[in-house]
Amino acid sequence: MAVTQRRGRRIMMTSSELDAFLTAQRTCRVATVSADGRPHVTALWFAWDGTSLWLYSITRSRRWQEMRRDPRIAVVVDAGEEYGDLCGVELSGTAEFIGESPRTGEPCPALEGPERLFARKNFGLDSMPHDGRHAWMRLTPDAVASWDFRKLTAL
Repeated sequence: MAVTQRRGRRIMMTSSELDAFLTAQRTCRVATVSADGRPHVTALWFAWDGTSLWLYSITRSRRWQEMRRDPRIAVVVDAGEEYGDLCGVELSGTAEFIGESPRTGEPCPALEGPERLFARKNFGLDSMPHDGRHAWMRLTPDAVASWDFRKLTAL
């Protein structure tokens, strides 16, 4: 992850905290830009492989069409209800489309690991079910910012 966080260093997550958080969380919010320049935010399940965020989206969605037109995205994964419990990560960069679109299960070595992670995390399965409506995007972030307000109690 290229850009280092400058503000909020006291509450930012360490690399291992960030990895554990992204591995445990299920839902993210993906921000794309529409053709007229307006932001569009939607929720998606994801998988984290320690380096990249893997997103599995319906190919007929507005999100998918906007990312095909302009693959720059920002993604937020957050948790917590009370102020002192808030924690999260913002990742931004350019999405890459991996595998066939829509995904039908054709052999794709780049997707073996992410599909196994995603299937176990979200479906409790050892292999990915393919419905012919979704496809994969990978975000290897250019910038990452994190926060964990639980660290404020220690200060």
